[in-house]
This record gives sequence, structure tokens and C-alpha cells, in this order.
Amino acid sequence: MTSATAKSPTRAGGPSFFHTYRFQISIITLLVVLYAVFIIRAPGTYLSFNIYRSFMISIPFFGLMAMAATFIVTLGEIDLSFPSIAGFSGWVFAATYVNTSSFILALVLCLVVGAILGLINGLLVTKVGIPSIVATIGTMFLWSGLVNVVTEGRGIPIAQITAAPLHSLFVGELFGQIPAQFLWFLAGSTVMGLIYKRHRFGSHVLFIGDNADSARMMGIHVDRVKTLCFVTMGVSAALSVVFILNQLTFFWASTGSGYLLTTLAAVFIGGTSVFGGRGTMIGTFVGVLIIASLEPGIIAIGLTGFYTQFIYGLLITISVAVYALMLRRRD
Repeated sequence: MTSATAKSPTRAGGPSFFHTYRFQISIITLLVVLYAVFIIRAPGTYLSFNIYRSFMISIPFFGLMAMAATFIVTLGEIDLSFPSIAGFSGWVFAATYVNTSSFILALVLCLVVGAILGLINGLLVTKVGIPSIVATIGTMFLWSGLVNVVTEGRGIPIAQITAAPLHSLFVGELFGQIPAQFLWFLAGSTVMGLIYKRHRFGSHVLFIGDNADSARMMGIHVDRVKTLCFVTMGVSAALSVVFILNQLTFFWASTGSGYLLTTLAAVFIGGTSVFGGRGTMIGTFVGVLIIASLEPGIIAIGLTGFYTQFIYGLLITISVAVYALMLRRRD
């Protein structure tokens, strides 16, 4: 897993390790403290492998989208439509599989549709010039409304998918313990992390987020980079819904609608700047682990689930405030 920032502060003799990786260290410390509280208050639950296995099953449902959203937020943009992209792509997957019994065809069409919907978002932002928050609010309602129109609010059962040879590749288990979807999540996170930190494309994302005009003067194709980031978001949403449908073996018209808060919370808690130009894939990865464990942890220590959104908001507010103070003191 890798991370990146647009700038590194310099001091006499070079920046210290802590100063260079202060965002990553802060979020990892938060994770350690949070799990320490859960283990102390609910040792029977948090010292058992079963709770972590359950995390590994659910994390890929929004984790891949959070990693992809890091690119978009680093650009200084936002995408609010990815839950609806997941829903529409999920309908394509379910309807195709029910009518053809072809897992591969359903998967390919699902990913292609996700890419197309992401491309539409990118073109609305870069070519039409609509602010991303406005454009993706519009497409969020557009795709979710279209799903309701074509399904008339009815679900699609796909229980027969468990007999498909590729089913176990997506939701099977390694050594009878490790869910396959978690390995997909690790692989996808690693690839996106390496691109973000080590590839020229990731550097371009950071430069654009820091100053788009300067990036253009450097010869970076700003519109192309932004569009590719929205396409990546669309593909990630489509792939995520494949895991969801293979796990639940049923498509609802509301599939994907509950992942907006958790996905963006993981990105913001992880330290990616809402102003663009700074981000960390390690932070998002750890943010995903934090968000995945919050609700079960809250219930395990004896609180009610009503505290979940309150604590989401508290963590986001504290994290953003801490990172803003760090940035003000970076020089």
C-alpha cells in the first residue's frame, strides 16, 4: 500500500520521518487507539477471528470505491453519483445473468456500463464545465431513477449464480478462512496505491489538485486526467456491486444506495484534502478499516447503533480539523 502528497516540507537537513508521514502516522494511531478501546471493552468479540472475517467480507463493498474516490478528491473534485452507478451497473449484471446465465458476459457488461457512466460524469465536468458536485448530484438522481423505472421497484433474485464456476472466485474463501473479495480489495488497493504514488498519472492528479492552471502550463492534459479518474470511479463502483450481488444473490433497486457516507468518510478520515493537491492511499485504506469496524465496535462495547453516524461525523470533523492545522504549520 502506498501514499502520496503534493508537496513535502523541507527543513535544514531534510524533513524528519514523522513530519513527512505525519498524516499516515496520525490515522494509523487513531486506528490503534480505536481497536484498543474495542478490545478492552469487548475482548470476547475483538479477540475472536470471526469479527475480522466479517470485516473482510464487508470491506470490499465500499473499500474499492473509497480508494478510487481518493483520486477524485485529490483533484479537488467530488463524485456523489457512485452509489447510483453501482445500482445501475448491478441491475445490468443481474438482468444479464438471469437472461443469459453467462457470468462473464454479465461481468463485462457491468464493468463497461460503470466505465460509461463514469465517463459521462467526467465529460460533464471537463467539457460542459459543470461543477462536479452539481453534475454528480444530477447523475445520482438520474441513474437511481432509471433503475426504479426499469425495475418498477422490484428485485431480481439471482440465487442460481452460486452454481457459476466464477462465483467462488469473487466470494469464495482461501484456506477456508480468508474471503476472496478481501483479496480482490487488497489487490485493487495495491494497484491504485502504486499508481497514485509511483506512476506519472498519480503525480499528475496531485499537480492538478494543487493548481490546475500550473499543471496545464506543464503540459499535463488536465481534462483527460480528470475524466480517467471519474471512469476509474465508475469501474470501481461496478466491480464493488459484483461482490455485493454475489454475496447476497439478490438485486434490489436500492442496491448501492447506502455506501455514500461510508465511502467518503473513509477518504476524509484518511486525510485526503477536500481542497485538492494532497492525499494518502494509506490513509484511505486505514480509514476503510476504521469505518468498517465502527458500527460493530459500538454495539460490542454496549452502545446502541444510533451512535454510529454521530461518531462518523465526530471523526470526520476532528480529522479534517487536525489535518487543516497540520497544513497551516507545514512551513
